[in-house]
Amino acid sequence: MAQPLPRPLEGLAAIVTGAGRGLGRAEALELARLGASVVVNDFGQPGRDGSGEASATPAEEVAAEIRAAGGQAVAHLGDVADHEQARGLVQLAVDTYGKLDILVNNAGILRDRMIFSMSEGEWDSVIHVHLKGHFNTTHFASVHWRERSKAAGAPVYGRIVNTSSEAFLAGSAGQPNYAAAKGGIVGLTTSSALALGKYGVTANVICPRARTRMTEDVFAGYQEPGAGELDALAPEHVAPLVGYLASPAAAGVNGQLLVVHGGMVAVVERPKVAAKFDTAKEVFSYEELDEVLSPYYAGRPDGETFAAAEVLGLKRG
Repeated sequence: MAQPLPRPLEGLAAIVTGAGRGLGRAEALELARLGASVVVNDFGQPGRDGSGEASATPAEEVAAEIRAAGGQAVAHLGDVADHEQARGLVQLAVDTYGKLDILVNNAGILRDRMIFSMSEGEWDSVIHVHLKGHFNTTHFASVHWRERSKAAGAPVYGRIVNTSSEAFLAGSAGQPNYAAAKGGIVGLTTSSALALGKYGVTANVICPRARTRMTEDVFAGYQEPGAGELDALAPEHVAPLVGYLASPAAAGVNGQLLVVHGGMVAVVERPKVAAKFDTAKEVFSYEELDEVLSPYYAGRPDGETFAAAEVLGLKRG
């Protein structure tokens, strides 16, 4: 007799933002498979730059897919970058399932441009959706958990999984807005981890690598799958890590940054001091800094940046 599949998220309620397509969809399906009841959020605009008419269809289709598989899910059409709509998203989870236990922030847009060509609007819109969107939902979820913890007089169950990018880690010349937003999300996550730990809440951040509508041009020509093969860049490689971080098994994982793709998970350490120089006098002079820093950097390869292929760890097809 076949053994029942483990359902470590049974009885837990989750929100996944940007869950109508791509990574968010795969994550919502995985949380539901593991037993969670899911609020599927997606603003439903067809353009990856946030353009086009908003539509409930993407979120509703994913919610229907979860229900068809025997799970529980409701759809939410809302812009997480709007403070009040984010409040409504968290309230929907509480009203529908009685509580919120898991928040997965994934929603985002792209408006790529080199720094010298980028407009104020292109900068603001990406920061707005990614960074403010993560803040909005995290804020209202944290209010919910803090109030529950105070009422219970004990820690409660809470999990936050945020989405950053290797554009933050390695740089991305044509994405200064996106890289800055993703760096900000890491800072938001580590701060939240410290603030919410005493209430029983963990906050972690992933840098996923996947072929989606957002990244179709980035990964064009890289490792196209053969017939019947799972794409090495499929979102399904990322979703299990989100499920793990949302689970009771990850209770001791907090404030962490993990890179995930194609069967690989890498734990990223916080920045370390690479070198240290002390002045021979009371304060540094320009001349002394030139004497110690210029030789140091002269012997290093271009700030130790990485070629794109090395960062991606991929080979072109």
